[in-house]
Amino acid sequence: MIKRMCLVFVMATLALTTSCKKESNGTTEVTFETEEHDFGTITQGDKVTYEFKFKNTGNADFIIKDAKGSCGCTVPEYPKDPISPGDEETIKVSFNSAGKMGETTKTVTLFCNVKEGIKILHIKSNIVPKGTK
Repeated sequence: MIKRMCLVFVMATLALTTSCKKESNGTTEVTFETEEHDFGTITQGDKVTYEFKFKNTGNADFIIKDAKGSCGCTVPEYPKDPISPGDEETIKVSFNSAGKMGETTKTVTLFCNVKEGIKILHIKSNIVPKGTK
């Protein structure tokens, strides 16, 4: 039973990563201004957002198939339409610190048509109790 579940997981992961790659004559590259953002010290319960700016530096459309936060507290909003070569866009990441404490690092995984099939963005913060900031 465990072997069967592992096999299904591996096959699903493989299907997800390979389905993100778009066949094209050009290469798709994307350049982010930064792939990590530090919110610094925030108060427990704060809801903060950051927009990751990027540019399609390749010679084919950049397509984001899906974006997933590492937990329910991290929610990405991303462009659904293809981004043409030379165009710039943003990915807005919202983080809800409710129930969290201390040094926290979260990720957003973009399933897209770059060579690697994914791009990972990082956010971090130091969460303190209310009234201590």
